[in-house]
Amino acid sequence: MEKSPNNPELEPFTRTQVLVAMGGTALLLLIVAKLILFVGDIAILPVKLTGLGLLQGLAIGLGITGASAILYRLWPAYSRSADIYLKLVLTPLLWVDLIWLGLLPGLSEELLFRGAIFAAIGLNPVGIIVSSICFGLLHFSGSQQWPYIVWATVVGALLGYSALVTGNLLVPIVAHIFTNLISGCLWKLKYIGGME
Repeated sequence: MEKSPNNPELEPFTRTQVLVAMGGTALLLLIVAKLILFVGDIAILPVKLTGLGLLQGLAIGLGITGASAILYRLWPAYSRSADIYLKLVLTPLLWVDLIWLGLLPGLSEELLFRGAIFAAIGLNPVGIIVSSICFGLLHFSGSQQWPYIVWATVVGALLGYSALVTGNLLVPIVAHIFTNLISGCLWKLKYIGGME
């Protein structure tokens, strides 16, 4: 990554910094979700552990990963944005750490955005739109990253729709975990190489 006024190189993070940031962010998002649910006396969609829910989540996660790969090839601004974000997060992580990359954001972000915020606004199209925009903004890491924010917003809408249609919060949780895990593995294979 070259330094330039439009795309200054960010200082690389250490493995510990990335893991602590992921853990701290997950904890903060879970606290915010709990506060929203407590203050608003809101009930979220249930998390029903079913074979169908797992399969639906895996299928949606695979679809999101495939769509991201296509978008990566067709939209240069998105591929640059994704590379900057993923390089920053994934480079210092070990392969085993990718499990945390899937689990921590997958659980905490879904419980906040498709759980608390979606339920607080309403389990309807407006709730999907607002919670998706909030989800997209969570991925803001600089003005040059706007394509990644757009993508995250679209993914958030798809995850919200899957929660609404299935009535099962497990579906977007599994989709999110699977997407993060597979995307992280594919990126590391492409840019880092090997299973060291």
